[in-house]
Amino acid sequence: MRTQDTIAAIATAPGRGGIGVVRVSGGGLGDFALSICGRRPEPRQATLASFRSADGALIDQGLVLYFPGPNSFTGEDVIELQGHGGPVVMQMLLARCVELGARIANPGEFSQRAFLNDKLDLAQAEAIADLIDAGTAGAVRSAQRSLSGEFSRSVNALVAQLVELRMLVEATLDFPEEEIDVIRDTDAQPRLEKLRSDIADLSRRAKQGSLLRTGLHVVLAGLPNVGKSSLLNRLAGQERAIVTDVAGTTRDTLRETIQIEGIPLHIIDTAGLRETEDKVERIGIERTWSEIEKADIVLQLVDARGGESAADHAVAVRLPARLPRIVIHNKCDLAGRAPERLPPEIQQKRRYTHIWLSAKLGLGMELLHDELLRLAGWAGHGEDVILARERHLAAIAKASASLDRAAGQLRQLEFCAEELRLAQQSLSEITGEFTPDDLLGEIFSRFCIGK
Repeated sequence: MRTQDTIAAIATAPGRGGIGVVRVSGGGLGDFALSICGRRPEPRQATLASFRSADGALIDQGLVLYFPGPNSFTGEDVIELQGHGGPVVMQMLLARCVELGARIANPGEFSQRAFLNDKLDLAQAEAIADLIDAGTAGAVRSAQRSLSGEFSRSVNALVAQLVELRMLVEATLDFPEEEIDVIRDTDAQPRLEKLRSDIADLSRRAKQGSLLRTGLHVVLAGLPNVGKSSLLNRLAGQERAIVTDVAGTTRDTLRETIQIEGIPLHIIDTAGLRETEDKVERIGIERTWSEIEKADIVLQLVDARGGESAADHAVAVRLPARLPRIVIHNKCDLAGRAPERLPPEIQQKRRYTHIWLSAKLGLGMELLHDELLRLAGWAGHGEDVILARERHLAAIAKASASLDRAAGQLRQLEFCAEELRLAQQSLSEITGEFTPDDLLGEIFSRFCIGK
């Protein structure tokens, strides 16, 4: 990539702070630094400098760091001006950079230049934004692994296997007179099966990592007074919902985000499901069904004292069949029953997991935690997960589908070769080797300014 125009941006978060950073990237920034600092800083050394306006007035005093290209983050010359973190000071310093010929950087433009200059691939560039946005320690660790290239290496290893298999298949198409039995002599089928197995493992790791990004939406549903609000409070660890004996107390959705083993769970308490003439409560019930349609998991609460009633059954049959469900028998303490999960031999005969607990006393909550993690497909340790984005999951799914079709076309090598090519292209989109420019613009536009 040729050196483009000079860009500048405040790289630290808005607001006041002890330190603020203005980052500049472009070509020939030695003269740029001379104009603003009165000296040419030594490469890769923190140098104390006075930042001055065009008339020589002092703007601020701080450190200047100079990284000549191509040995910099963007591959171009990069200067970082580190001053006091006041908003006005930072804006004055940025205005001085613009006065010297820089323009305000677009969101993510520094990372985009790093990608275009082959300093990092697209998956690594996205990991920078993921690291900034990480909401849990697990997400931080996963983003760090992607930034270090672990995700890219996994993808590139699959691409290398695909290239080798494509060479063997297409060589047979190019030289049919050799009458090579590609299936037998080149182990094409075992190679393809290994590829399918490896991409399935990559998909598993990516889906688990996706949970670290978006979390699970868990909706609490059931009749009035079965303890939905008490369960929300217990999960949240604080009194977030009003709890009374009056049916219909909860009339609108209430949301709380918690973490279980680093997995974000967005818990949504809803209005009790029942027939009512109350106009406001009826609106709340309509919102309950709307939330259920968008849920990843629904917790259907029933009163352990009476078991599942006809009204509970009426709610159950309206819940979407595709939706994973846990039936919570709440108030087990009042029913004289110990917390438990149905034994495996009985559970196999039931479609959904049943758990007895007491939200008010906190009894049996570990059983619920374990079941939520199981439904999420969380391995528990999370040390091999990939903080995948939706486009990563889509690309992996497309590649997997192409490999499945290729496995069914081994006797028709022209079709098999085409499916292998499509699989390679899908995987290469992850690292940016075959990514359209419009998609790049969309990806980097979501980054922070200054990154």
